[in-house]
Amino acid sequence: MVKLDLTNTIEKIDFKNYEEKVKEINKMINEKTGKGNDFLGWTTWPTDYDKEEFNRIKEAAKEIRDNYDVLVVAGIGGSYLGARCAIEALRGLYSNDKLEIIYLGNTLSSTYISQVLKYLEKKNFAINVISKSGTTTETSVAFRLLKELLIKKVGKEKANKAIYATTDKARGALKQEANTEGYKTFVIPDDIGGRYSVITAVGLLPIAAAGLDIDQLMLGCATAQKDLNNDDIYTNVCYQYAIARHHFYTHSKAVELFVTYEPQFTQIGEWLKQLFGESEGKDKKGLLPDSVTFSTDLHSLGQFIQQGSPVLFETVVLAENPLEDVEVPHDEENLDGLNFLEGKKMSFVNKQAFEGTLRAHVDDGKVPNIVISVEKMDAYNLGYLFYFFMRACAMSAYLLDINPFNQPGVEIYKKNMFHLLGKPGY
Repeated sequence: MVKLDLTNTIEKIDFKNYEEKVKEINKMINEKTGKGNDFLGWTTWPTDYDKEEFNRIKEAAKEIRDNYDVLVVAGIGGSYLGARCAIEALRGLYSNDKLEIIYLGNTLSSTYISQVLKYLEKKNFAINVISKSGTTTETSVAFRLLKELLIKKVGKEKANKAIYATTDKARGALKQEANTEGYKTFVIPDDIGGRYSVITAVGLLPIAAAGLDIDQLMLGCATAQKDLNNDDIYTNVCYQYAIARHHFYTHSKAVELFVTYEPQFTQIGEWLKQLFGESEGKDKKGLLPDSVTFSTDLHSLGQFIQQGSPVLFETVVLAENPLEDVEVPHDEENLDGLNFLEGKKMSFVNKQAFEGTLRAHVDDGKVPNIVISVEKMDAYNLGYLFYFFMRACAMSAYLLDINPFNQPGVEIYKKNMFHLLGKPGY
């Protein structure tokens, strides 16, 4: 269950003015008739997903956990961000789980790629390569290098058994290779785009392999689907959030700053940046999504937020209860002057940091704040959050009269890069 707090938005938001438009857009989303409607499959996926494949995902995850020390997730953008944000949010950054998850195929950095490959030389690893086409440059180059290393270590037959391909159901370079080599394959649905695909095999296989409960994650998604598919803007917190975003966009705000107070939630901010940035950033429209992790980033961007250009509003994503907790101990000499915190839990200290920052930014800085919270960050609530944000994003983009599901601008840099690299035809 997601809670939405709009009491710190400073400006009055005229919800009544949005009633008819939201009804119209909600109908388009439910009936899959809006712009880009051939990519609205995610709206009902939490209840009509492929149950047979879902079971195969759990079987493959168990196989990976039973036989390997490391899973390398090879993908970029929506092909890995959702899985990474879920794994880190739910396991933490220093999990003692027996399976290590490493991410490759998300950069062209020679140093990063080289160091990962050297690290894997002495590891027993499997690969989950994720690409609809099988020709995404970053992912495909990484996959080539990973295959080469894996074959060198264990031979081609064992290597092929250690490769799990998430790709198109029938076509594309990766699907063709998977058929030829006998990789286990999982489907990226035709009607779900990458940044909405975390609730498909794209996200579910790595999440399940990490030892997390994908049944609960999908139950959270399904609950959100049921709760949030109505057009009552006075009870539907998802659409209230979308309306608030649109209000700020039309009232001189250019940036939505996603804020978390847990380092393990940093990748939630990264997922949100792609979700909203690629969905809305078209036709010279849209809010620029950015993200910070407090209190860390209060010591870098806090000054700008407090007293800099008034271009942004903050959307805080909170879990009311932490994954783990520790108490501040007593120090006999008290040279740091912190004995007043003795016996207090760090979760309490962190909460007061949030409350103090909220008051500073709203009352003194005049920065509007939206607060989105869940009781705790477990698989169920994260599944609910995933659906909440995806549906809010669709509503937000349609309020801007934008197709939320394409990304034509992304292709421009690729064409230039391919030309410079000498790719035939470019």
